[in-house]
Amino acid sequence: MAVSLRKARTIIRKTLEKGREMDLKPLSVVVLDAGGHVIAFEREDGAAPGRFPIAHGKAYGSVMLGMAGTAQMQRAEAQAYFMAAVNGVYGGQVVPVPGGILLRDRKGAVIGAVGVTGDTSDNDVVAGMAGIESVGLTGES
Repeated sequence: MAVSLRKARTIIRKTLEKGREMDLKPLSVVVLDAGGHVIAFEREDGAAPGRFPIAHGKAYGSVMLGMAGTAQMQRAEAQAYFMAAVNGVYGGQVVPVPGGILLRDRKGAVIGAVGVTGDTSDNDVVAGMAGIESVGLTGES
């Protein structure tokens, strides 16, 4: 199962709606497929222009390592040299913090990732999970 453009757009829309409901700072959201390719991205009005690489890095690290942002952060804290090496392998594209959410289908297979940035990492996760759940997928943060 792949993440369709329609589902990706819905994940983004519902993530942004949750952000507004929670009165978060302007969010930026990216949805990647299982190969780490961008399906869709949106940056809210008022979001800093540099938010794309942060959202992308959160999602990219998740899908490429098969490890959500929270687990990446724990790994970075426990094994800084390993995560530094991983980031070197991936050209500095990995941002190992919460807000990188793995997308899993009903059977548990990784089918992509969502990256959310703009507020605190924990709030980014809450908004992203709302978007993911709105399309019937499971998120691992």
